Amino acid sequence: MLVDLFPRVHQRYTSLAVIGPILDGYGTWLLQQGYSTDRARKHFRAAPRLVRRLQQRGVRSLTSLTHARLWGCAPTDSQEDPDLAVLVRQMARYCESELSLYPPPALTRIERRVATYRTYLEQVRGFAPSTLTHHGRTVGEFLAHMDYETHPTRLAALERQDLDTFLCAVGPRQSRASLQHVVGHLRAFLRFLASAGEIPTGLDTQIDTPRVYRGEQLPRALPWETVRALLQSIDRSSPMGRRDYAMFLLIATYGLRACEVVTLTLDDVQWRAERLCIPQRKTRGALWLPLTDEVGTALLDYLRHGRAAFNVRRQRVPFRGGPPRSYRELFLRCRTPTGVLKPTAVTEAFQAWSKRSGLAIPFQGAHCVRHSYAVHLLRSGLSLKTIGDLLGHRTLESTCVYLRLAVDDLRDVALPLPATVDRSAPKVAS
Repeated sequence: MLVDLFPRVHQRYTSLAVIGPILDGYGTWLLQQGYSTDRARKHFRAAPRLVRRLQQRGVRSLTSLTHARLWGCAPTDSQEDPDLAVLVRQMARYCESELSLYPPPALTRIERRVATYRTYLEQVRGFAPSTLTHHGRTVGEFLAHMDYETHPTRLAALERQDLDTFLCAVGPRQSRASLQHVVGHLRAFLRFLASAGEIPTGLDTQIDTPRVYRGEQLPRALPWETVRALLQSIDRSSPMGRRDYAMFLLIATYGLRACEVVTLTLDDVQWRAERLCIPQRKTRGALWLPLTDEVGTALLDYLRHGRAAFNVRRQRVPFRGGPPRSYRELFLRCRTPTGVLKPTAVTEAFQAWSKRSGLAIPFQGAHCVRHSYAVHLLRSGLSLKTIGDLLGHRTLESTCVYLRLAVDDLRDVALPLPATVDRSAPKVAS
């Protein structure tokens, strides 16, 4: 691979100390990750600087290279030497995933306890991966607060005062709604411990939860004209613009969640049947929706001139490591390394285009487009049952949240008041 990138001076890199023998395989791995050949060359030009730093730390061979020593070569400020910073980060990934150079560190006592609890939540209670992450984070923080790593016996002597001090420690950085989730996670863990006989029963009922009133905040919604203006403001001359336009058009047309958008695959778009299959992460079912002409055109434009352009512009020099990894997910990263999008990427894209559009959008997440879609359907005369089915709600109770946004419709319900009041009229005795 180095012969393709540096036909004349490739031996300059293969003869480097410590990392020279693995650079050829590292370059092949970079191209498989979707890095362009120009970017891969920058990695190799920073390799001599990395070798000098390794030798200064006493690393003379690959066998003596550890994860800590490699990361110690990274510049303190990544902007001082960006190429070296990226090389250290990606080299660490390559050594860990491809070479298995670093043995996995042993789990701590807290990590083992959290892993056991996550297994219980997954196999017994059937929680989704995202829910497992939230519960595991709270439990790990609670065990660290109890100093479980060095004093595991403190868990058996758990008292209500310990629970109060933990909630007082995490409370200032949480909203009332978030703290309510933390209390729920903690109560579930206490019930788990009590069922195993590790702590007395009833501790879960002694935790005070913050009061959160249902409907105290209005759902986030934008005027439908603002949603259409945001879509029109997206620049579709670039692959990233075509991708983002297709994503937000899906949300505005079907009211999808960000997690549903990023999990769409090429197989979920059935072109001949003119329908979409939307996997529902919350209900673990599938929602079938008709494929509109506008959405189909946007998806075709992205697939032909956006998604396909990602790999074309990166493959300037053929290499012997095989083709880059292919993905069945519909929406992919535009920047290297290649891969699928996460829900946070949809949020970041929404914030970027909202700022560029200059529109009055006070919300930071794309979920407001879903709420706007629901209100738009409500004002168009659709029934609550139909709106709930389109949004993937299991009960009408979830759909009724959007009724509070139809302010203009609620004004028509109010009884008219007289313009003037006759105060001389006799009062009726009660």
